[in-house]
Order: sequence, then structure tokens, then C-alpha cells
Amino acid sequence: MQRSTPLFYFLLFTLVATLFVGVQPVRSQVDPHFSQYYVYPMALNPALTGAIDGDYRVTAIYRNQWSGISSAFATPGLSADFTTGKNLNIGMNVMNQSAARGAYNYLNGYVSLAYTGLRFGTNGNHQVALALSGGIINRRFNPSKFEYGEQWNASTGYNPAAPSNDILNASSASTFDAGAGIAYFDGTPGKKANVFAGVSAFHLTTPTDPFSASGYDEKLPVRYAAHGGVKLAVADKFSLIPNVIYMRQGTAQEVMAGAYAQLSANEKTDLLLGANYRLGDAVSPFVGLYYQNMLLGLSYDVNTSNLGKMAGNASSFEISLSLFGKKKFTPERHHFICPRL
Repeated sequence: MQRSTPLFYFLLFTLVATLFVGVQPVRSQVDPHFSQYYVYPMALNPALTGAIDGDYRVTAIYRNQWSGISSAFATPGLSADFTTGKNLNIGMNVMNQSAARGAYNYLNGYVSLAYTGLRFGTNGNHQVALALSGGIINRRFNPSKFEYGEQWNASTGYNPAAPSNDILNASSASTFDAGAGIAYFDGTPGKKANVFAGVSAFHLTTPTDPFSASGYDEKLPVRYAAHGGVKLAVADKFSLIPNVIYMRQGTAQEVMAGAYAQLSANEKTDLLLGANYRLGDAVSPFVGLYYQNMLLGLSYDVNTSNLGKMAGNASSFEISLSLFGKKKFTPERHHFICPRL
């Protein structure tokens, strides 16, 4: 009987985690998310911290959601991750979702640590990363921007100066939050197919919702994610990367599948084209330009749901910019097989 490999244990863990997702009690709550998850990966899985061909990466991303509704949702994000050369990668990411001109804000800020010392196969090209993340969640309301029922008059309309009996006991609350993840990828250079996969869980502390009705003590449910894909070397300068993501949080779930192509125009420039389909929700085409140490990405979610049709223009727009610091000694640009790009 052959000895079990780290890949065996990873696959076993993935199976157990998937089954665990299916038996959890359901409570509804959905975190902010991006369609360009591959350029903002630590929000998907902290084990992807530092999985880059370089010393560091800094990414800024902005999502404008449901633009047909006045001041609906806007979500900027900023992340940075670094490799230390000692089997430990460090990262941080901050994102803030706001709605109704700042009447509501949901701020997440995390620091992540990923251990990358689990390697096997020829030259250790098969890698498993284990990671933890910790930080804060802050939710706040601005009551001065609320409109209450008592402020509406059938004859004169809305009167912002009219008093309201609805009073919030607290308008801001913060709590500690934690997450964990594991990721595997085949970084063997020269292969026709390089597989990558991972699972993660956020809100492991299940913090209590400070704004729930008295006596209910609603908790923020754990958000689980499973993701994977394969990088196919179709030609010398052309790769195709099909991928899939499954996320579940309370009663809400998200399934997204798609693919993007990466074409190397020259040693300094790559063009990326692709699209994802979020099941029952939206189609998201994507275009990206990689030039030297910079990656610019644009995507647009075309809403296909019934809710989107009722709400008018419920589509979403995203723009991202990533800057990379290259390693000092890299014999060739594509030697490092990134598990996403």
C-alpha cells in the first residue's frame, strides 16, 4: 500500500469541508464581494497570500453595484501582500461597502499569514499553503441621512425637519473576526495543465449582530468558499484558465464558473480576456492588460436575475489596478506558475 501524500490529505480536507458546508444551520447574511476575485484573492482565501511572481503586490479595486438605483452600493478595496523568502507570506486587505450616500457602511480589515513550506514532488513544485487571518468588522449607520415614515406627509411630501420616533441605541459597532484557508497548486513549469484549488472559511468567531432586535442575538454566519481551476498551456504564448467558485453564507450561496485567456504579446505585455457566469445572477465579461509590473482590469456584470429586471439597471462595474515587485533573481518571467493569473 502506498503512503498517503500531502495531496491526499488536501483532497480529504476539501471533501470534509464541502460536506460540512452542507450540514450547517442556515442564517442569512452576505458579505461584500468582487467579480474580479482573482486580483483581490485574500478576500476569497487567505492561503492565496503572497502567491505571486515577485516580492510584493499592491492592489486597488472599486466596484459600483446596481448603478440604476440612486446611491445603491459602492465598494472600494485595498490590499497588499509580501513574500519573506522563509516559507511565510504576509498580507493585509481592507474593503468598505457603503450605500445611500454613506448612510450605511460595512468595513472589513484583515491581516493574513500564509505558511508555504509544505512542498512535494520534483523540485517541490507541488505546494500547499495554510493560512490564518484576523482583523475587525465595523458596521455603522448615519441616522442623519435616514428618511423615516413620520417625515412623509400625504399632502406636502417629504419633510426632513420633521421629528422621528425611531431612535438607534448605537450607530457604530466593531468586533474581532477571524478566518482560515488552505490552498494547493501545481507550480511545475513546462506542463500542459497546472491545477489549483482551495477552501476557506471566514467569520469563524461568528460575532453577534449589534443591531439585531433585542433578545434575538443574531450572529454573523460563517462564510465558506471552495475554488479551483486549471491553467492550460494551449500554445507557447497562449494560456486558457477555466475556474469555478462556490460560496455559502447562511441561506445565501453563490456559484460562479468561467474562463479567461492570457495572450503574451511580448516579454512586457500580456492581454487577458474572459468571462464568468454567476449562476442565476449575472454574466461578467473581463478584460485585462498586463504591462511590465502593472495589471489593469475592467469587468462589467450584466444582471440576468428577475430581481435585476425589476430594479431596472442592476448591472455592476469594476476596475482594478495591481502593481507587482519582481524577484531579483528570476531566470524567466513565466517560471513561477501562479494559481490564478
